[in-house]
Amino acid sequence: MSTNAETPQIDLGTLTITQAQAAFADGSLTSESLTRASIAQMKALNGKYNAVIFECDDALDVARDIDRRRAAGEKLGPMAGIPVVIKDTVDMVGYPSTAGWRLLYSGTGGVDLMPERDAPVAARMKAAGAVILGKTNVPILSWTGTHANDSWAGPTLNVVREDRAPGGSSAGTASAVAAHFCLTGLAEETGGSIQNPASAQGLVGIKATIGMVPNAGVVPLSGNRDMVGPIARTVEDAAICLDAIAGFTTEDPKTLASVGHIPQGGFAANLSKDGLKGKRIGLYGPGWRKDVLSPETAALYERAKAELAAAGAVLVEDPFSGTDFNTHRQITPGTPFFDGRGLESLPYDISCYLKRLGPDAALKTWEDFVEATKAEDPFAKGAILGYLHELPDFAAVLKSPATPPAMPQFTALKDTYLRLLREVFTRHDLDALAYPQMLEELPGLHSGDAIRETTVGELNIAGIPGITVPAGYYASGAPFELIFLAQQWDDAAIINMAYAYEQATLHRKPAV
Repeated sequence: MSTNAETPQIDLGTLTITQAQAAFADGSLTSESLTRASIAQMKALNGKYNAVIFECDDALDVARDIDRRRAAGEKLGPMAGIPVVIKDTVDMVGYPSTAGWRLLYSGTGGVDLMPERDAPVAARMKAAGAVILGKTNVPILSWTGTHANDSWAGPTLNVVREDRAPGGSSAGTASAVAAHFCLTGLAEETGGSIQNPASAQGLVGIKATIGMVPNAGVVPLSGNRDMVGPIARTVEDAAICLDAIAGFTTEDPKTLASVGHIPQGGFAANLSKDGLKGKRIGLYGPGWRKDVLSPETAALYERAKAELAAAGAVLVEDPFSGTDFNTHRQITPGTPFFDGRGLESLPYDISCYLKRLGPDAALKTWEDFVEATKAEDPFAKGAILGYLHELPDFAAVLKSPATPPAMPQFTALKDTYLRLLREVFTRHDLDALAYPQMLEELPGLHSGDAIRETTVGELNIAGIPGITVPAGYYASGAPFELIFLAQQWDDAAIINMAYAYEQATLHRKPAV
């Protein structure tokens, strides 16, 4: 695209981070010109797709500073000068974290949650030199993995198929990436919120092992399941973004477990087109879940299996057959297709989040939060989070929201999942699993139907890594994707496998 004399011709639909950095290095592109092109794209299309709800007015200044530092010979990282977006729920100084809710935004009559400091992931993106263009749309309290229809900012559209659900809750980030406003963006998953929007819009999404990336300073759904991660157009770009945000911080003690699990040189180092050769890959079947693939999904999966085999993988049919793995998932009453266990700590998690906002925060305690939002109580029976009352330990947490909950049933379930995964991977000598990300085609944008995925509760309760990668399209034009899964801390391995599959097939087509 070209917008004016200061904006050179840039193919925003195919440009990668590595290509951009090479162009910065040889002088054929500047951070400012790329940022100008990205802003022009956003200005032209955001009114249609409604991906970005707050634009950062300092983006060009940041880009110019990166250009100045590059010209001065400073050593810059791979994210330097790269336009990105950040999910609304991630705290960033100067912008409210609204969680998509009118009651948490002054512009719609609510109260602003203004952080005194950036979330660690936002601070790391800035330190890496990324040019943040804006914050992206989400549904109220990130409650659904399907859409953002109830956001105060209005619905976000799916850029690939506008009449289909965009995926949630990171709908805005996925649409911004798919519409080429940016090269990558931050999303967050508790129950499909990275994998669903990435797959819905033909993109790559990485949900790393729990503890790989800090979640402090992010409006929570579950401190036990929440995970920030990248959505991008290519596996390499997603891996580069993950490199920028992964690792230990004292702000989130569980990230100490990541030490020793981040590869030398990062997740983007040593990616190989031969990454599937000799790898033993487990396939979807009733041993994992009894849910049956739709006929068209099954046909697309058969093609994908042939592509995996052609890339050198050894395929293992339904490795969970003969185990009781498929008996442990429970759809929580009051939800369409979701195992919500682990979310019962939400009152405590919100209490911790509000405390981090600082002494000048408009809301400081769980009681403040409840009072400020009582006009639309999301925890009432039949409301969006009313199902939490069905979960063990929720009543106890409500009684004492400032007390860290024990959650013995959740931890026992997590232990069961991890034990079964270890047993099955050992028995079949597996390197990974590769499933269709969804059981069937995307639902309509306003259909009221939920995205039916092949793994959310299992993936997020166990806390194992997953990466989605484009694997073709349905006859309707809706994307079809695979999700690669592995045991804890095998993130680098499945990123490499997804890269090998991507490079062998190159299924993704630019959406605009």
